[in-house]
Amino acid sequence: MKVRSISGGTIIAAIVVMVILWKLPAAIERLLETGDFYFFTGRFFEDILARLSGPGRLRFIFQPIVAILLGVRDGVKDARSGVPPFLWALAFHGSHRMALLKDAAIGIRNIVAVAILLDLISQALIFGEIRPAAALVVGPVLIAVPYVSARGVSNRIARAIHPHVPIAKRG
Repeated sequence: MKVRSISGGTIIAAIVVMVILWKLPAAIERLLETGDFYFFTGRFFEDILARLSGPGRLRFIFQPIVAILLGVRDGVKDARSGVPPFLWALAFHGSHRMALLKDAAIGIRNIVAVAILLDLISQALIFGEIRPAAALVVGPVLIAVPYVSARGVSNRIARAIHPHVPIAKRG
């Protein structure tokens, strides 16, 4: 019988899911009682600015840096294997779409889970309450935008430095 070990990323993801499931009923109740959807309201954007100066503000620097490094790593790997730049391939190369999405999910899943967890913690410390849906938006945005940008740009740069690698055929 093979025993599988549990990774740190799995533990963090499990904690995130537990906290969100724990706080979700209260968030739904608050929505039904007050009608305050919170998303993209003035208070939502004020809270985003408050996170920049409160506990955990360094994550707004370190998480995007880590996402950029992961994006560069994956973009160079794409260029070496002849895969077109990330967003271009997602939009116009159907044969690469699922593989790229799966690879991106694997590459950043742990850091996205950490981003969500850190957002949940910072909400509790700064505001004394947790809004799970906001954490599911703010955390991943800190990661996804820099990752996707870095992956595409690094692919183009690597391709310019080593132009002999052909782009895989369009599907």
